[in-house]
Amino acid sequence: MPSSISSSKHPAGFYAKLLVGTCAVLILTFECLSDFVLKYHSKTYARVSQQYAEAVKMRPAKPGEPASVLIVGNSLLLYGVDMDRLKKLTSGRVHICPIFLEATGYYDWLYALQRLFREGSRPEVVVLGVGVNSFLANSVRQDYAPLMLFDWRDSLSVACDLKMDRTATSSLLLAHSSVFWDTRSVVRTHILRHTVPRYEDLVALLKPQPAIPPDPQFQAIANTRLERLRSLCEAHGAKLILLVPPTPSSEDAVRQMTIASERAGVETLVPIDPTALPATYYLSDELHLNSEGAALFTTALAKFLPQTVDRESMASPD
Repeated sequence: MPSSISSSKHPAGFYAKLLVGTCAVLILTFECLSDFVLKYHSKTYARVSQQYAEAVKMRPAKPGEPASVLIVGNSLLLYGVDMDRLKKLTSGRVHICPIFLEATGYYDWLYALQRLFREGSRPEVVVLGVGVNSFLANSVRQDYAPLMLFDWRDSLSVACDLKMDRTATSSLLLAHSSVFWDTRSVVRTHILRHTVPRYEDLVALLKPQPAIPPDPQFQAIANTRLERLRSLCEAHGAKLILLVPPTPSSEDAVRQMTIASERAGVETLVPIDPTALPATYYLSDELHLNSEGAALFTTALAKFLPQTVDRESMASPD
């Protein structure tokens, strides 16, 4: 007769396999559902996917054609620029292709541009507009950006640059490869937005804008990052322009960023002096432009962008 020890192993092994199989089915189910929701119900995914695909196809302009300009940035440009109107106002002078993803900064676009260049994108001018605070931040967006803007090598490079521990690095790699893991915070935020009154105001209160570092530290960080971006763009035949969108109380930050850009050999574009816009031109979050502010900023950008691109083109070597 079989011993009691051998008979007890069979149920344990069966239940272990059942547990593993159940987990595998749940993981696959969640992944498929997340992929479906993302591709068919996410406006952010649809917008960024379309913009990214168009950016990959960018090529230098032929003689007589307007210069190809890639504009990348975060919500400051998404809310602050009427892209249809900007394209209409600059038609015939520049050919603009945007990629806007909220809550992105320096590291997000450094590696997004690297991937775009690797995939064959060849704009003549790259315009980066993320705001001073986001440019100085030591972070990347934890959702959408790893999945849509990075590949494996970029994710590892980001983790190395930001000195992430193993847990954070694993999470970033999972976010690149798994739709469910990448969008888990998006789903959580969507639920909270519909259940917690004035959720956006609460988030803004709990996560205020960080203070601008002192001038020596500011210059050290900004110069290094601007030079790295400039070298990346120039290595692929593009000129870098730093666009500084208006934000409240950003006058001194704009001045410091302009100084850092001059030292790094990067053109700075400040279409509107932030002190010229009163609070009535901003949304309730006191950070993003409302429709009236966006109209003013778009008009100013349409005026100065082609002029800046022309100067960059004339400065380019033959």
